[in-house]
Amino acid sequence: MKVTFMGAGSTVFSKNVLGDIMTSNEPELQHSVIALYDIDAERLEESYMMLSTINKNCNEGRADIRKYLGIPQRKAALDGADCVVNAIQVGGYDPCTITDFEIPKKYGLRQTIADTLGIGGIMRALRTMPVLSDFMHDMEEVCPNALFINYTNPMAMLTGFIQRTSPIKSIGLCHSVQGCARELLRQVGMEYNDRYQWKIAGINHQAWLLEICDDKGNDLYPEIKRRSAEITTSAGGDRVRRELMHRVGYYVTESSEHSSEYTPWFIKDRYPELIDRYQIPLDEYPRRCVNQIAEWKKLRDTLVNDASLTHTRSHEYAAKILEAQITNVPFKLGGNVLNNGCIENLPAEACVEIPCYIDASGIQPVKIGRLPTVCAAINMTNINTQLMTIEAGITHKREAVYQAAMLDPHTTSELSIDDIVSMVDDLIEAHGDWLPKFN
Repeated sequence: MKVTFMGAGSTVFSKNVLGDIMTSNEPELQHSVIALYDIDAERLEESYMMLSTINKNCNEGRADIRKYLGIPQRKAALDGADCVVNAIQVGGYDPCTITDFEIPKKYGLRQTIADTLGIGGIMRALRTMPVLSDFMHDMEEVCPNALFINYTNPMAMLTGFIQRTSPIKSIGLCHSVQGCARELLRQVGMEYNDRYQWKIAGINHQAWLLEICDDKGNDLYPEIKRRSAEITTSAGGDRVRRELMHRVGYYVTESSEHSSEYTPWFIKDRYPELIDRYQIPLDEYPRRCVNQIAEWKKLRDTLVNDASLTHTRSHEYAAKILEAQITNVPFKLGGNVLNNGCIENLPAEACVEIPCYIDASGIQPVKIGRLPTVCAAINMTNINTQLMTIEAGITHKREAVYQAAMLDPHTTSELSIDDIVSMVDDLIEAHGDWLPKFN
């Protein structure tokens, strides 16, 4: 088994994914060839050192860990891979994330995370799509049967782009599905039981908790909503998601700071009091980036230079996917795949987040049927922007970028068409060579 990790300088994440693989009970994974690829030599070396230590301490050195630096070595990293894990971030915090926040701010458009939807999500997708296209071309040549697992945001835009432009088998994975039900119960002071049943479907970061039942089949939603309604506005967090649950009827998978910028209702220049009411952390992602950069300097020695470093299995799905393929024992997960009728009232070409089974035969999405009308309608406001961004990434037409931004629910609720066009032009100019040329 050869596993290639693209963006291996994501040291903590690569530890979770690749550490899980090396500590699997499956001998084929224990003896994996692990190819680490990055364009940052320092971060690549740090991940290599850390994973080599885990391999020695937890896996008796059975894995063969190799490192590959930069575009000239990319194809060698991919050559013969059975699985490719993607965790790249094109442009990083400086300059691209800063640009994604500061230019819209000049137009009065404020964001919280800007990595999935909104003008920030559009720009992040457009600068990442050409890189992923290069990955796909290499894979089609040197590992055409590999499974591509995408963890990079914007998930629906990037995974949908891959699935519409390449024959490579692919799935997008996000952490928000697996913790959704547990987090909601925690918020309202209810215990979670692993025997509880729940059903989630929709799109990435806006999938809906359609059902949640205890181990006897009793619907937990009435008690959840009763308890949630009793939480005062001065206590308890997650206010945007809980507000959506009470107004729409269903809880969404992604956090309130994310969800606040996926709709037109919460970040309003005309109603600044909403920011305090719903505890919306404007400019949250840049703050996180600064803190993560500072924290990494402290964490580096613990992960990289600790000769006794070990690994405990994480909650990531990658190792479980590979185990299911090896053993042919099906594993169920929430995956991002092309809809193709799985959710009947969303477009076939949309990238949806639904239950999927995986075994030796590959990925088998579950047919959901119809979402509640209001859930599908809200999803469509996001899908419209996602599909137009994918079209812009394929055609490189500037007009498609304008239209993607014009359809974004938060952007269009705050700005005029003229300001949207002007802002897009400013962003394209500021990003320069990080973006493809738009005609």
